[in-house]
Amino acid sequence: MRLNSENVAFGRHETFPLRFSWIPKGVRALERDPKVFEEPDSTVRLGVGRNMVNSIRYWLRASGVIESGSYEFTELGKQIFASDNGWDPYLEDEGTIWLLHWLIASNAELATSIFWFFNRFQKTEFTSDELMTALGDFCKEFVVSHRRPARNTLKSDVGVIPRMYTQSKITNRMPLEEALDSPFSVLKLVEHKAGDKLFVSRFAERPNLPIEILGFAIFSVMNARNVTIVPLEDLMHNKEGFVVPGAVFRLSESDFVRKLELLVERESSSIDIRESNGIHQIFLKEAIDPSRLLKDYYERAEGTEEAA
Repeated sequence: MRLNSENVAFGRHETFPLRFSWIPKGVRALERDPKVFEEPDSTVRLGVGRNMVNSIRYWLRASGVIESGSYEFTELGKQIFASDNGWDPYLEDEGTIWLLHWLIASNAELATSIFWFFNRFQKTEFTSDELMTALGDFCKEFVVSHRRPARNTLKSDVGVIPRMYTQSKITNRMPLEEALDSPFSVLKLVEHKAGDKLFVSRFAERPNLPIEILGFAIFSVMNARNVTIVPLEDLMHNKEGFVVPGAVFRLSESDFVRKLELLVERESSSIDIRESNGIHQIFLKEAIDPSRLLKDYYERAEGTEEAA
């Protein structure tokens, strides 16, 4: 959750953005055989080419569904995607997409370019060339020389970011796999403007972002920083290399504060907003397990479905 210039990764996605089916597909395959990604017939079992097999494995790790150095499921990966009792085993809930976005964009170690884009890149309108230049400058300034990626690797990352967050313009010549949008395209955090060359990524109201997912992000950051008090400013703007929830979710300040007030109202026994010397801060009255907020969200979502 914090940028470390010695611990970065670029280009491991094999040029493929995450696809809708890949997380459930990878989880089901690992449930059947924990060594499936090492098997000679993994392409047959997963129904994709070799490079896509590697990409699926990468996205499972970058999203924190499996451990970064093994094929073991993380506790969160099991809670969400387990086929027998997972909260959302087939990625049908938009809240899960917001959560996966957070998990990847906060992973400075395995998804450095995406972390950089959502936490440090400042322009709200940009071209691919501008993105390439800015990412290259970032690497020269912040990434130690022996970990700096080659230009082609950066170009690969720059190509994946817009493709993963914008909706595809489907053509008859486009391969089927390329026509399938990433789940993150539904979040509209990056959009096309003036054709294919210009992109926008604005801070705005995000009515579909559940407050529990935002709460999970906030309390995960507070736990990582080992603090019980944090200025709201630190959760909206980059400070000391830490991940920034407001920036990752591209929230306007007014919507961030509104969602935070709803969260405080719901969790009034555990958190509060206090002012000290003109600075508004989140104050943690007692320890909060961020995953408990996720459990609350999925129980609420299930109750809503049953009521409907």
